Amino acid sequence: MKKLVFLLSTVTVLLSSCNTETVELAGAGATFPVPYYNVAFEAYKAETGNIVSYGGIGSGGGIRSITEGIVDFAGTDAFLNDERMAEIDEVIHIPTCMGAVVLSYNLEGVSKLNLTGEIIANIYLGKITNWNDSLIQAINPDVTLPTKKITPVFRSDGSGTTAIFANYLSKVSPTWKDTLGEGTALNFTVGVGGKGNPGVAGTVAVTDGAIGYIGSEYAFSLGLSIASIQNSKGEFIQPNTASISAAAQGDIPADTRVMITNSEATGSYPISGFTWIVVYKEQAYANRSIEKAEATVELLHFLLSEKAQSLTETVHYAPLSEAVIALTKANIKKMTYQGNPIE
Repeated sequence: MKKLVFLLSTVTVLLSSCNTETVELAGAGATFPVPYYNVAFEAYKAETGNIVSYGGIGSGGGIRSITEGIVDFAGTDAFLNDERMAEIDEVIHIPTCMGAVVLSYNLEGVSKLNLTGEIIANIYLGKITNWNDSLIQAINPDVTLPTKKITPVFRSDGSGTTAIFANYLSKVSPTWKDTLGEGTALNFTVGVGGKGNPGVAGTVAVTDGAIGYIGSEYAFSLGLSIASIQNSKGEFIQPNTASISAAAQGDIPADTRVMITNSEATGSYPISGFTWIVVYKEQAYANRSIEKAEATVELLHFLLSEKAQSLTETVHYAPLSEAVIALTKANIKKMTYQGNPIE
């Protein structure tokens, strides 16, 4: 009898394994985290067999895609504000890692450069137009700056990278706040535009005298120079895992919707930010199956795992703190399918 039970159990397991099908998930949005998502989604596939495709079309495009029911999740570096949240079915923000928006520049012979928020704002407002401007030279006394026109490069598409950049500048420059202000798409009047982080990075790489704001991995991959930015403590800081993590010190709200730019923490890189995956709380929409809903939850938990978080540093991002992971896991538990908890 025991042998029969064992054999029946074995057959059941084998049949269950045979019936397991690969689930394919689709996401779209921010280009900022693409290098991390490339390695994280590949690791998820290796562990589960499920396939995740992700299109880096910009944060704005990602939000449009999920509200139109085209994708299973959206990627964004700019959280949805209360007004936007009220316009759509309830969504949950899932932070996946932290990263830095860096100021990369193309200036022959200049390997080190300090910049302040006020100087960056004035460059993008067209008030500082030459690299040997006295304000830039004053904070770079040991650098010979050339008489060369500055070409600011900005995002031409709706961008969470722009949102982080603009949020920082609005905190440190009253003039910026009163003119261009904040948002994912700004009305730049000087410089040239590039689509996505790759577009801005590529333009900086081939334009003598250019400066552009991009995700750090894009700068590292092209070997671009990166400026040290003055933080709220007066320190000129390079972006790295430690300085990005330092920016997230302090209270984080339960829904994790917060900007961490211009942190007051010592050693913090001032243009740091979370990047989020946005999902609907109720997963039964647009004829989605329970299998897709379960795979989505599984993917989110994987991204919070030690394995996935350890991958962040390999591509120049920073892992989430234990406190943020705990908040996020609590939010994932709120996800439902036809009103029933998924996990």
